[in-house]
Parts: sequence; structure tokens; C-alpha cells
Amino acid sequence: MDTTTRLVKVIYPSNDGRNKVEEDYNMGRKDEEEEKEEEDEKEEEEKEEKEKEDEDEEEEAEEEEEEEEEEEE
Repeated sequence: MDTTTRLVKVIYPSNDGRNKVEEDYNMGRKDEEEEKEEEDEKEEEEKEEKEKEDEDEEEEAEEEEEEEEEEEE
């Protein structure tokens, strides 16, 4: 988990035409959106790795079948 302190400036429009600026010290807490994005990325990477492994297994199975057919002939 990210433990750095970040200074976040939030700009709010105000009625008098000037923007109100608030500073917020985010004490190492990530936004829920950031955490969700990171989790989604990890899940996607895991899916891709699993798909690649499945493809490799299928290729090996096909090669073994071809070798068996050649041996039978």
C-alpha cells in the first residue's frame, strides 16, 4: 500500500466568480477508484496469464496427438 503523504488541491467554483481552493493532506490513503482500478488490472493480468497457459497446454496436446498419429503410421 502506498504510504506517502500527498497534498491534494481541490478547486471549487464560488458564486463571486473566483475559485475557492482547498488543500487536503491525503495521508497515504488511495482513493477507492484507484484501488479498484489496480485490482481490476491485477485480475485482467491473471486472466491473460491463465489464457496463455491454457493455449500452451492445448498446443502441447495437439503436438502429442500428431506424434502419436505419426508413430501409428
